[in-house]
Amino acid sequence: MVNYNPKTWIALILHSYSRHVLKTMLPAILVMAIFTGVSCYIILDYFELKPSEFPGTTTVHSLLGIVLGLFLVFRTNSAYDRWWEGRRQWGGVVNSSRNLALKLNAYLSADNQEDRAWFARMIPNFVFAMKEHLRAGVKIGELDVNEAEASALEKVEHKPNKISAMLYSKVNQLYKANVLTGDQLINLDKELKDLIDLIGACERIKNTPIPYSYSMFIKKFIFIYIVTLPFGFVITFEYFTIPTVMLVSYVLLSVELIAEEIEDPFGKDINDLPTDELAKRIKKNIHEIMR
Repeated sequence: MVNYNPKTWIALILHSYSRHVLKTMLPAILVMAIFTGVSCYIILDYFELKPSEFPGTTTVHSLLGIVLGLFLVFRTNSAYDRWWEGRRQWGGVVNSSRNLALKLNAYLSADNQEDRAWFARMIPNFVFAMKEHLRAGVKIGELDVNEAEASALEKVEHKPNKISAMLYSKVNQLYKANVLTGDQLINLDKELKDLIDLIGACERIKNTPIPYSYSMFIKKFIFIYIVTLPFGFVITFEYFTIPTVMLVSYVLLSVELIAEEIEDPFGKDINDLPTDELAKRIKKNIHEIMR
């Protein structure tokens, strides 16, 4: 995620991300430029068609542009809603992990360094496992675990669930050993439950894209719109149709590209959530609380 000042117009306009988007879309824009150039040559030079013979008009595309704009607004809003919902869930992870650590810090005596150190490792481990679980998969080497814990985690597919089970087992063990009271056990259960609820909400966002029909037809409408643009503009703009079509293609394709990027906010793209930084911050906070 990029940290930026929204008031610096020039810096935003010239930001490297604009070049990244342009580089990604450049093949499609060049194809449209060639297609438009060939269409202009055939209509204007080869057949030498005149307005009376080939009455191109921008009216149809103006009307279609309104409909396409509504589709793109829906597409952008739905993608941003998913991004913001993901941020809200990760805000919940920050709060629940801190609350769990604060309660354990209060319940466990300073003499019980072994258990305090164990929770100081495993709570951040859950967050790091959650972060990678929402990507390509958890790497055991990134977690602060011993050999036995690593072996147990390697045997399961859903590693955050396993770490949560370890946390539950440890809390129950402390309750049976009379280190924790029944009331304290109930208080800790809420925070442990919240962690599972939060990762479930993030999995819902990741595994449920927008309906296929919306995505398919939006792409179809964009394609049809920009492919037919040369025939609507060529008589009016002549060879200036080429840069016009390139500009319109850049605008429409960039909106769709950004929507595709932010609808899955848990990856490593420039617009995705800063889950790496959040996980490190949580780990630092937990260690400060439990030391």
